[in-house]
Amino acid sequence: MAIFCQGPAESGLAIRHAGDGTMSKHFNGASRWALVAMGAACALGATPARASEGGASFYLLGSGGPGAAVMPPVEGVFLDNTIYIYDASAGADRQFVIGGNVVAGLDVTVAAEFLTLLWVPSTDVLGGTLSVGAALPVGAPIVDVNAVITGPRGNQFQISAHDSALVVADPIATMALGWKTGKVSLQTGATLNIPIGRYREDQLANLAFHRWVLDTSFAASWIDPKAGWDVSGKLGFTFNGRNDFTDYDTGNEFHAEASVEKTFSPVFSAGLQGFYYKQISGDTGSGARLGPNKGEIAGLGATAATHLMLGRSPATFRIRAFKEFAAENRPEGASVWVSLTLPLSMKLPKGAAPQ
Repeated sequence: MAIFCQGPAESGLAIRHAGDGTMSKHFNGASRWALVAMGAACALGATPARASEGGASFYLLGSGGPGAAVMPPVEGVFLDNTIYIYDASAGADRQFVIGGNVVAGLDVTVAAEFLTLLWVPSTDVLGGTLSVGAALPVGAPIVDVNAVITGPRGNQFQISAHDSALVVADPIATMALGWKTGKVSLQTGATLNIPIGRYREDQLANLAFHRWVLDTSFAASWIDPKAGWDVSGKLGFTFNGRNDFTDYDTGNEFHAEASVEKTFSPVFSAGLQGFYYKQISGDTGSGARLGPNKGEIAGLGATAATHLMLGRSPATFRIRAFKEFAAENRPEGASVWVSLTLPLSMKLPKGAAPQ
């Protein structure tokens, strides 16, 4: 499908500690367990839809979960690796524009891996913490359509079609600036899709967008370490460029997310998470054969994390599962993703060392 990879929203990698949430002198007890949360760094791509070209949004719906606004408390380099599986379908009476083709009906499965590196060069920029990062999606989209009605060059077909491939998508650059005061963390960030990945012209199965995309967002997290509650929210806008090959100019999009998570022990937390998406301007260009095609969808799911030590490094395993609903001009699907996040190197305060 023209694009199944959503862009990684800004990376919200974070190390959270027990007590008052500050870096303790020693990483002992609960404070040694790290919650390195990726709030938007992975450019997972997978929400096939009629809205936007190929039915996929750059921003990864569901990435702004627990700790969405929390920044790492120390300088360093952090890694997030996410495995993402998405499955969705739409009836034969629904039409989509995919890779320049107008098709009817859709069944899609995406298995992808998103590797993200985050660098925190300073914790004192405009009174906050600065992070910059990069992500690279690699995956295998599998697409089946009931009929290809019009090919990219105007040819008429009335046959079903199948396409699959293993591809490297567009790389993604991220930047975020965050602040913390008391129990509240705030973060503003931007994510840029760089259209140099492998784009399969005229094909149905793709991960690359083949267009510039900029996503901007603002997140807030309220965390009470003693009570063990994390309440987070995130708002953002996605500004899409033009795919020169298909002459498709995707409209701009709005996304909102919220989550509530409870920490049950120093090593386990779980909660609920939801998202809402709406395309706020229509698609244009000669390739937008179905008109503006504004889409809308919501999703609800659960998330859980376990925090442990891998050698001397604190690490977090997190699983998320979502079910989409209330779709307009989009097929509905379900997704599961599993992430491992850990620091590769940290500049710790004097006297502080992981145990």
